Order: sequence, then C-alpha cells, then structure tokens
Amino acid sequence: MVRQAVFFGFAPWKNFIPRWFPGVDCKVVTRNPKLMLLKGWPWRLLLRSRPTAVLVWGFKYPRFLRGFCRLFGFPFYYVEDGFVRSISLGSTRAAPASLIIDGGTLHYDARNPSDLEQTLQNYNFGADAALMERADRCIQMLLDLRVSKYNLGTQMDLETLIGPKTKRRVLVVGQVETDAAIAHGCDKPFNNNDLVRLAVSENPDAQVIYKPHPDTVHRKRAGASNPADVAHICELLETDVTPADALDTVDHVYTITSLMGFEALLRGIPVTCVGLPFYAGWGATDDRQTSIRRKRRLSPREIFAAAYLMHSLYYDPETGEPADLETVICRLIEMRDPRP
Repeated sequence: MVRQAVFFGFAPWKNFIPRWFPGVDCKVVTRNPKLMLLKGWPWRLLLRSRPTAVLVWGFKYPRFLRGFCRLFGFPFYYVEDGFVRSISLGSTRAAPASLIIDGGTLHYDARNPSDLEQTLQNYNFGADAALMERADRCIQMLLDLRVSKYNLGTQMDLETLIGPKTKRRVLVVGQVETDAAIAHGCDKPFNNNDLVRLAVSENPDAQVIYKPHPDTVHRKRAGASNPADVAHICELLETDVTPADALDTVDHVYTITSLMGFEALLRGIPVTCVGLPFYAGWGATDDRQTSIRRKRRLSPREIFAAAYLMHSLYYDPETGEPADLETVICRLIEMRDPRP
C-alpha cells in the first residue's frame, strides 16, 4: 500500500494531488532538473523518507530519476491524462477528471511495453463477463451522451458547415505535432499535412475533411504544419466541431495517434493509424506502423475495457474526489450542458 509518495512534474495540478491520492502523504517536487541538482534536496528527501512510490507526470522528469529509483528500490510510476478528461483543454490548465498510472511506461509510448499493453496482450476478457457488460454500458453512455476526451467544441453537424453528403467521407484528425504522443508513438516524422495528403492519395473519390486539433484552433499551442497549405485538397474545418459531430457522417478516419481514432472505432468506423497508439496493433485498425510485441487480436470493446476501466482512475471534475467513469460522464454532461 502507498503511504508516502513523491511527485515530479505535476506543477499545474499540485493542489489536486492530495485529493487524487487520499490517505497518502504527498510531497511535490519541482520539475526543474537543474534546480534539483543544484539543491540536491529531492535526492536527500527520497533517501531519508524512503517513499512507497515515486510518480512522474508524463516524461517531465530528469532522465536519471528512474535509474536512481531502481538503484534504491523506490517503485516508479508514470502518470498522464486519462481518456475522459474535462470540458476545457489541458492547455487552459483545466484539471483532468481521469488519470492513467502505469509502472511500465506511458500508454502512448510505442517503443516500450506499458502495463496497459501487458493487460491487452494477456488478460482473458472472455472470462470476465461483468467487466465486459460494464464496458458495453459505458461505451453506450459515451455514445448516447456524446462525451469525448475534451468536451468544449461547437455542437454543429457537418452539413451545416460543408453541405450535404454526396460521396464517401474521410476524416483526417489533426494533432499537436510537437506532442509527446507523436514523438513517442510514431517511428518516423509525420505531420498533419502529410496525413491529409496520404488520405487524399488513398481515397481519390472521397470527400476528405481535415479537423485540426482544438489546441491549434484555439491558438493555445502552435502546430508544425499550416492547415492552409492543404486547404485546396480537402474540406478544412476551421470551426472546432465536437468529435461526435465530426464523426457522425464519416466513413473512414485517418490519424497519427489521436484518441479520436479510438472514439471512431467505438462507432464502428474504420480507422487508419500512421503511428502506433495504444489501440493499434490488435487487429482493430489499419496499421502503417507495427509492433512485434502486440500479437493478439482484440475488439474495440475489449480495448476499451482495459484502457477506460482497468487502467484509469476517475475523479469528480468539480471536487476532485475519487469517482467512477459513469459518475464522471454524468458530471461532465452537467457542466457542458447546464440547465437554465
């Protein structure tokens, strides 16, 4: 049992940590590696207190920390946003309503096996009827209530933006190209405009629609490519349409590693992945990057059960208190669609 934990790299969420980890003596350390080396106190703290866990946010920790923990026997865990996160974007410092804690690596790190990947590779989903029944209920809740990872986009059908559907539609999902999910989930350089060009070349008779990432649309983070450079070969969505609305009339989705690709799978839409997100490599997607570790065929509902239920922790988005996925979905709906 974790009694005392040290947290590295949690600067935006440091006030939430005691609520996220009730009953744990939580110590938050600066993420600045130079300051750590200069002062030396984090290392003295670890050696003096011998915590029962060290947790790091993403890859925002000094490279030598994991080796230090292994040397002295401190359990080491990665923490990242979960898959049903918030109303607003993380770039606005909206606290996440779900976390993934993994002792292997981050779920988007395709180079190394995470605990989530190990579960996907080995767990007997067929023998766990209760888990799969709950997965089915939660998937249906997400689809019926049109809840996504982020829930701030404009609710507007594509016909209002680009006209009636007259041909097959292919949606290209943009990402923040400097994001760690691409750096660690893609084995070769690939940007959003490359993805648009690939989708157009492979679907010459389709209407290709490009949805830039909300952070880019809202100018919270800069992209490496300019959507204007491909606007002449696709329908460019300059309005931040909700994922549910963007997916409503789509026949195929192209992504690098975006979670929106998995949300498309839950709707029965075929997905092409250029990178290797956690949901790729299991036979559910058209993969352009492979993994020799992922040798099993899984359905989207089995992947959902592992990722959203077995490997995610949930918190009330207003109070920060521990909750379950069903409660978080309902709370996000209340926040997104307040009654007058």
